[in-house]
Amino acid sequence: MRHFDLTPLYRSTVGFDRLAQLFDNAAGSDADVAYPPYNIERLSDNEYRITMAVAGFTTDEIKVDVKESTLTVRGEKSPEATDSERRFLHRGIAARSFERRFQLADHVEVKGAVLKDGLLNVDLVRNLPERMRPRSIPIAVGTGSDAPKQIEAQG
Repeated sequence: MRHFDLTPLYRSTVGFDRLAQLFDNAAGSDADVAYPPYNIERLSDNEYRITMAVAGFTTDEIKVDVKESTLTVRGEKSPEATDSERRFLHRGIAARSFERRFQLADHVEVKGAVLKDGLLNVDLVRNLPERMRPRSIPIAVGTGSDAPKQIEAQG
């Protein structure tokens, strides 16, 4: 993949540096990683779920961290699980360690994580602050002293 120089974007915008950072991260090395496979679902307007296939991992071998706006899921197999005395004729189930990162949008928080039947479900919720939620402004009918006063220009 080609590398795009986003320096002009950084110079000519104010407050959009996060957008440019997302472009930089999208072009990074995470695009080549395919293990473990995952789904991202939208459960409702403000709820999401990331489901990762982590067959063979226990809750002690998986770590879910959130730092700033990055969700990191790490899986590290314990040494006894990779026992060298076992002799496989065919090994199709991956037992390697992994690290998968997800960029979270503003105001998205991790609600919880559950490991069941080889699937890790990480539930996310978007909590918009009250000032950012859409709202209707009532229009009052002004009469008498409540009516806005017009300022006359002095010439």
